[in-house]
Amino acid sequence: MNPSTPCLQFLRPYAWKWKPMGARNAAYLRFYHLARQHELIQSNALKYPRIRHEGGAPMRIPIFREKFKDVEMGKHADEEVIIHGRVQSVRRAGNKLMFLDLKGEFEHVQGLCNFNKLQVTGVELGEFKTLAKLLNRGDIVSITGRATKTPTGELSIEATRLPELLTPALAPLPFKLEDEEVRIQHRHVDMLVNRKTIDTLRLRSHLIKYLRDFFHERGFLEFQTPILAENANGATARPFTVTASETSVNKNLAMRIAPELWLKRLVVGGVDKVFELGPAFRNEGIDQTHNPEFTMCEFYNAYANLDDLITLTEELICGAASHCRDLIATKLDSLPPIDMSQYQRPFQQLEFIPALESALGFKLPDLSGPSAREDLLALLKQHNIDVPGLNKPDITLAKLLDNLASEFLEPYSLTKPLFITHHPVCMSPLSKSFLCPKTGQHVSARTEVFINGKELANMYEEENDPASQRQKFVDQLDAAKREASLAPGVYNEEGESAMEVDESYVQALESGLPPTGGWGCGIERMVMLFSGTKRISDCLSFGNLRHVTNVPGAVRTGEDEEKAREMMDEAEKKGRRERKREKKEEDVSESDA
Repeated sequence: MNPSTPCLQFLRPYAWKWKPMGARNAAYLRFYHLARQHELIQSNALKYPRIRHEGGAPMRIPIFREKFKDVEMGKHADEEVIIHGRVQSVRRAGNKLMFLDLKGEFEHVQGLCNFNKLQVTGVELGEFKTLAKLLNRGDIVSITGRATKTPTGELSIEATRLPELLTPALAPLPFKLEDEEVRIQHRHVDMLVNRKTIDTLRLRSHLIKYLRDFFHERGFLEFQTPILAENANGATARPFTVTASETSVNKNLAMRIAPELWLKRLVVGGVDKVFELGPAFRNEGIDQTHNPEFTMCEFYNAYANLDDLITLTEELICGAASHCRDLIATKLDSLPPIDMSQYQRPFQQLEFIPALESALGFKLPDLSGPSAREDLLALLKQHNIDVPGLNKPDITLAKLLDNLASEFLEPYSLTKPLFITHHPVCMSPLSKSFLCPKTGQHVSARTEVFINGKELANMYEEENDPASQRQKFVDQLDAAKREASLAPGVYNEEGESAMEVDESYVQALESGLPPTGGWGCGIERMVMLFSGTKRISDCLSFGNLRHVTNVPGAVRTGEDEEKAREMMDEAEKKGRRERKREKKEEDVSESDA
């Protein structure tokens, strides 16, 4: 069997770099692949064996570390175990000793392989030396041995059998990966190299489990509701549409923008406490905090009012912050620590209209009137107040009010979590409404919670009057048509409404929806908050929609192949020189011994 090709170690630092012009040099990676494949074939090691448990089931590395943490230095545990892991580094000490740094389930353990202590007969020194030279960073191996501690106190598994190569890595595993484009295009490598990338996604997984446990402990049931339906309702957004080719359906369908109306149908059906964690799809733009595909958590609690929702939200957020703080302190230590002083109850509260009037310095017009949009625009211009979108001809009243809140109210959440309550009715068509005694305006029984200037969750007392709900649907559509010919998120590219009066939902309300509190939160927003990341793409396994639709293929040009072959020929020449040098060193070492 031939030794490994010596050029691979030389090549690795360059394999994941970009040329100055910015174009990816595919020949480097192709050459590495060919060279690695060549040395594995020459050593009869290009194999992907089935996993076997002849010596017993393998032990997970975290369990190994916990079980044998108290083994004495220089002593060996009696139990022989098998562990599997990915090689992070290989250190060779002479011809008969090698150290492997193995990683599995995000924890490390040292593998110690001493030829003189292998207990299986028939293993020749040449076989041992070949394996030692063949193993590379990124390979997946199996080690059978006993736990011990080195003189430096390092918990290790000392091999009693020759380690087995389970999966050879044909692509290089870099030690650093900093280029943003490379990280996104090769997300799996990014996860292996950059601990913060995978820790953010692990935090997401732990948060989802925390939310499920939180709701289950309080008597909620989890349901799955349709993703495809004839219409998409439950929020103001443009849906994705698909065509069903099945003859029994044979129509255009919409992917859901929110599970809200389906979940409230379940409450009508007798499920008093229900929640869902699942995907939602909105045919809208991509930025640092928005992606067309995201994960929603919504719950509906019969006989709960706005005060109950606020109390439950404070409990959930503070509990989640504490849970994430403990995870970051113990397991996910690449993420920034969480300052729990920010999450002291009770949170701040501001009423939308009184707080906005105070900030603007004038009284708002009747926001339920037919000329509310024009009246508000005139007042803003009169007082020289500029907000984003003010000069857009198609801006809706609801969007204008939302922009004002972003400018004047939401910054209060930069120091402490903030509830903004009692929004104008035009901003909440699915919420119950009432006449505010302070302002004389019609407002909704709704609140949003903001932390660090960002919206985290939205909640309100659900409208359960069928006639009122239908009229609010109609008013919402009429207002959109009156205010703009192409209101953002309301009309599609053909000018057709993407929102409709959901008559089947109104009919469901006629069977009786109890007074119900509803709550919704984007999971990615919560992960961003507790992980400290600023981009939603960091909280998604493979980035945003732009990233997953531009993943590079494995297309190789003839020029790449030719260049790679030239590099292979040069490597072979270098390999022959290197092997001669190694042979001389071995002869000298053996004569000295």
